[in-house]
Amino acid sequence: MKVADILRVKGTTLYTVQPDEPLSSATKTMAEKDIGSLVVMASGQLVGMLTFREVIQCIVKNGGEIGSALVGKAMDAQPLTCTPDTEIDDVRRMMLNHHARYLPVMEAKVLMGVISFYDVAKAVVDSQNFENQMLKAYIRDWPAEVEAEAKQG
Repeated sequence: MKVADILRVKGTTLYTVQPDEPLSSATKTMAEKDIGSLVVMASGQLVGMLTFREVIQCIVKNGGEIGSALVGKAMDAQPLTCTPDTEIDDVRRMMLNHHARYLPVMEAKVLMGVISFYDVAKAVVDSQNFENQMLKAYIRDWPAEVEAEAKQG
């Protein structure tokens, strides 16, 4: 399974923010949309990732307040990325090794979407459930002659 398979199911809704926007505005968007990340774009290019982790770190540095901080000050300027062709097993390893909960999906320099740890976990569970159903159906439809040979042999 590849990242493109997750994006196909997930849809194409993307939320972005610019680095010169107030962090308070970005956190409001995250709360209203019930999302954990925003892709930071400038001049059509990915320049960072803002997640609740960066927001919390910025608030702590500012003595418990967002204040007038800008997105560019709080964002991760070098986010981990993947491509639509990246295998899900590779994404799982990347996310676990780097403690990343969100990955922008890039094709060349074009943002294709964002996948979350939840999206990856759901895809893996859905795939395993499908595989289990297929195995159960196969076992249920086991040919009678094969079963008879097995008993004789």
